[in-house]
Formats: sequence, C-alpha cells, structure tokens
Amino acid sequence: SHDPYLNPAITRDASGVWLKTRGPDLRSLTLAQLQTYDVGRINPDSPYAKALSTQQPVDGARVPTLAALFARVKVLGADKVRFNIETKINPTRPDDTVNAERMTRLLLNVIREAGMLQRVTIQSFDWRTLQIVQGFEPGVPTVYLSIQTANTDNIKDGLWTAGFKIADHGSVPKLVKAAGGTVWSPNGGAVTEALVKEAHALGIKVIPWTLNNPDDMQRLIDWGVNGLITDYPDRLRAVMQVRALPLPPPTPGKT
Repeated sequence: SHDPYLNPAITRDASGVWLKTRGPDLRSLTLAQLQTYDVGRINPDSPYAKALSTQQPVDGARVPTLAALFARVKVLGADKVRFNIETKINPTRPDDTVNAERMTRLLLNVIREAGMLQRVTIQSFDWRTLQIVQGFEPGVPTVYLSIQTANTDNIKDGLWTAGFKIADHGSVPKLVKAAGGTVWSPNGGAVTEALVKEAHALGIKVIPWTLNNPDDMQRLIDWGVNGLITDYPDRLRAVMQVRALPLPPPTPGKT
C-alpha cells in the first residue's frame, strides 16, 4: 500500500461515506475489515482529484493482497507483465508498519509462493529493505529510490540509505554502487544528464520518477535513461511510438 493508513482522499466506508480524516493504520485491521472499505474513486472535493482529474473510477474496488494481484495476472494470461514492487516503510516512523526485515521476508514469501521471482523488481526509499532482499534473493533486482527536493531528502544523512552516506561517496550513483545496487530511481527534478552518464559508467541503470509531461519524457530519453515511471503510460507510449521505440504488447483479456 502506498500509505500505511487508509487515505481519506480515496476511501469510503461500508456505508459509502467518505472518510473525513486519516483512517486507521492498515496494520491495525484484519483483511476482512480492510475489505469493507471502497477505494475505487477519488473524493471529488480533495486536492488529489484536481491533480488527477482524468483518473477513471472503479466503484467497489477493494485493496487487494499481493497474492490476489499475482493470481489476477495469471488468470488474464499476462505473462509478459512485470511487477515493480515498493516497500513503503519509514525509518522515522517505525510503529506505522512491521520492521524492515519482517516486511521484506513476508514480501519475498508471497513472491516465491506465486512463482514470480523472475518477474519482479523491488524498490524502496528505505534502503534497508533492499539490502535484505540482496541477502536473501540476490537474483531479484533492487531499485534504489531517491528524492532530493527543497522539502524532502532521503540521501542527506544515512538514515534512509541503510547507513551509506553521501559524504563518503560524493554522488548518488556512487552511493547506489556502494550499496550494491544496479538500478537508481531518482525524482525527475534531481536527475541531470551528467548524473545519467556517471551512473551508466558505473554500470547502473537510471529510471526516474514521476514524469508526466511529454516534453520532460523526451528530454530524459535523449539523456539515455533506461526507463521512466509515470502516472500516464498512454502519454509515454505516444512519445515512444513517435521515436519508433519498441512498445510492450497489449495485455490479453479484460482488466
């Protein structure tokens, strides 16, 4: 789950009433209790709705388990689909979730049981989970997320980066390399062409997030990034099509 709690911007209770404030922490609910909440629509009065005004509602949608998601993809026969799974864990708020090792062990167990080890990457801003994945399943690609903005920085002091410190390495690509990473996923505003080249020279792929403007997509593709994370895959597909880049095949069945 993106949030460790039920987000009122996207959550209605069993009576169809929007949550007025932050809902309960997910870890405090049983799965049956969680399934009573509808997360298929954005509250039209929320800032979130204005930012993502074209999102299509699916009333009656429930928060799925990861196992249920894997099962759904198998039913669809979507054998080419890969999963980029993020561990949402915050070292400054340890009570919000289970600890890093338990979360990572549970996640890997579900992936193994579904036979999906060859089809996942695991990403995180909390690099502790990535270190644990590398220890238990070194064949699973890990993606080192970073954010460096005026208000948020998970790189500055080693708290989010499993003790690896930027002061000891000089740049984020070198920091990722020191942590044993092969994929770096920075926020789009923090990546430069020089950093992309540096990362590639270190054998590290670069997949920035979250790029929604086609002009920005074009610019980063020109820089040689290895992928892009976006809220609008249709826009990215259009950019790729114009550039004659290979597109993934359509998924069979209905979503």
